[in-house]
Amino acid sequence: MRHVAVIGSGPAGYYTAEACQKAFGEGVRVDIIDRLPVPYGLIRTGVAPDHQSIKAVSKRYEATALSDNVRFVGNVTVGQDVSIPELLDLYDAVVLATGAPHDRPLGIPGDDLPGVIGSAAFVGWYNGHPDFARLDPPLGGPGAVIVGAGNVALDVARILAKTGEEFAGSDIVGHALAALEPHGIRDITILARRGPHEIAMTPKELGELGHLSRATPLVDPADLPPADADAALDPGLRKSVGHLRAFAGNAPAAPVSIHFDFFAMPVAIEGDGKVERVIVERTRLDDSGRATGTGETYAIPAGLVVSCIGYRTPPIEGVPYDAKLGRFANDEGRIAPGLYAVGWARRGPTGTIGTNRPDGFLIAERIGADTAADSAKKGRAGLDDLFSARGVDVVTFRDWQGIEQAEIANARDGAPREKFTSLDAMLAARK
Repeated sequence: MRHVAVIGSGPAGYYTAEACQKAFGEGVRVDIIDRLPVPYGLIRTGVAPDHQSIKAVSKRYEATALSDNVRFVGNVTVGQDVSIPELLDLYDAVVLATGAPHDRPLGIPGDDLPGVIGSAAFVGWYNGHPDFARLDPPLGGPGAVIVGAGNVALDVARILAKTGEEFAGSDIVGHALAALEPHGIRDITILARRGPHEIAMTPKELGELGHLSRATPLVDPADLPPADADAALDPGLRKSVGHLRAFAGNAPAAPVSIHFDFFAMPVAIEGDGKVERVIVERTRLDDSGRATGTGETYAIPAGLVVSCIGYRTPPIEGVPYDAKLGRFANDEGRIAPGLYAVGWARRGPTGTIGTNRPDGFLIAERIGADTAADSAKKGRAGLDDLFSARGVDVVTFRDWQGIEQAEIANARDGAPREKFTSLDAMLAARK
């Protein structure tokens, strides 16, 4: 028997558990430990609430969780309820699948003003993450600036631009829906340091902006490269740029405008005790493709700034950490004997949900090479003894199913669920 502890119940965690099952069959026991009483990580609190088809992957994780040799251990904080050294004493392998839930700072003057919000916090707010349920972002308008050229920036813009009716069928939480419906933001600007050919936006997410009932996406034709230059792009990026070319033909006729401002770099955020404007420097691409400032600056009025420039894995005491890359220091997933990292905690915040599946199989392969099948470690029995002695209130997968049923029962008409947004409410809903 091999005993494996996985820290984090998002995609990387569950794919690692599935990979261990496939690699070791009945000869493995996997405990998936999470700080929250609810599983699935960013599937629950990161994927946009109006992208329910993507969230459906949680059914695959549920099948893994309901198998005999995998269990969910929720409401447990590593470093508080149990330490990494204690887990290493109990398990043959400890896998850090903690993701990258912390925002990278903008690092410019004024980025600490009220009204500057990282995308992890803003997305967590409208998705009901307990850490951000009380965020109360300033939505009075008239303008909002979103910094970043990836899909998260598009998600934030779309959520700000939608009407209440357009959220039908989504699981956006009630407090966010109530705040967003009457808000006064009329100009949404997406700042991208480089040009249309350098975006990380995918066609589906870009295309959605063209179908909003009260918003029009706008692109300055002067920012677009010659059309024949698109031929050298990969098919997905070429399709994305095609959407931008279509947006360049739009006129600002709708109540809300979504401006794509390319070759634009925020250099300061100003305001009297709160965000009032973003100072932007025009950029150009040097010979290596990097964006450099031209010295030309201008101001964009805004009461809200959402930074979508990337994420960092939070360090854990005693675990080697690469501060420059914002992830655990590792060699192809190995951190130290018995200690591994997977997903964003291993490689940084890159790739899609599906990218974590081969990552999980890589780590299972590492565990197989590094451990023996006749372990003398106590595994879950030892963990249960430790938690019993410390009075740790563990949430099981059966408990989670009770929470989920309560959320479904509380849903507004047409919504799949109404998420609990506090730990107390989640714990109270257990059956």
